[in-house]
Amino acid sequence: MIDRHTTAAVPARSRRGTTPAPGATSSAPAPEEARPTWGTPDALRHRLESELPEPARAWFLKALDEAAAHPGTHGPVSTWELRLAEAGRRCGRRHADAVRMLILRAARADPAALCRVYFQGTADERRAVLRALPYLVSGPDALPLVEDALRTNDTRLLAAAVGPYAARHLDAHGWRHAVLKCLFTGVPVDAVADLAGRARADAELARMLADHAAERTAAGRPVPSDLHRVLALTDSAGPAGAVPPPHGTRPHGTHPPGAPSHGAGHPHGKES
Repeated sequence: MIDRHTTAAVPARSRRGTTPAPGATSSAPAPEEARPTWGTPDALRHRLESELPEPARAWFLKALDEAAAHPGTHGPVSTWELRLAEAGRRCGRRHADAVRMLILRAARADPAALCRVYFQGTADERRAVLRALPYLVSGPDALPLVEDALRTNDTRLLAAAVGPYAARHLDAHGWRHAVLKCLFTGVPVDAVADLAGRARADAELARMLADHAAERTAAGRPVPSDLHRVLALTDSAGPAGAVPPPHGTRPHGTHPPGAPSHGAGHPHGKES
């Protein structure tokens, strides 16, 4: 288990400086970055093989082969974890998230490995882990990673956190607050997977949105157009108060193997 009080013992690669300072807010993701349309992992790999120039393509294929041949943990840092750190430099920022996701998949990273990469990694690596969750974790075991990301002010991390994995596994209370967090920080609601399905006939979400709009109006601040869009979705036809239940919801307060436990009064980690 990783203890945040012992960060001095974490390998140097885990403390590279891409984490924003406490309270900092990254620029909101562009609409095309909000929710990548990657398709299946096989289709994504085919696209990368066709788009990456040499020698980036050769490096990418070698990294996948290494991860597949040596999955799991080997020493303080596995070879495939080092490749995650190199992906941006080797393949460019445009392709780095997709490359990292495919490396994680090739390494067959389980929830414990994903927790290690997430909590020891940079903001870029954390984002790749969040985007990989729907492909790697079938149940709610990795929800603490989503919940951690939703406590940050890094808008690109928030956009990754509200993807398909959150849509399937966040409970109603957590999902509603995730939507509000997107509106508050300027993350486009296009990032929220299954927004229409989960917002449908959600009277409590409608109340929260109305309260948020009233607070902004009273303070002389504009109401985001996305708020009206989500509010309209809550009026969609459906049984009164019905909210599609998340699949396999993890009981509150439980953690996957390797996830740090946030005790009472314990300050949040690197990006809150």
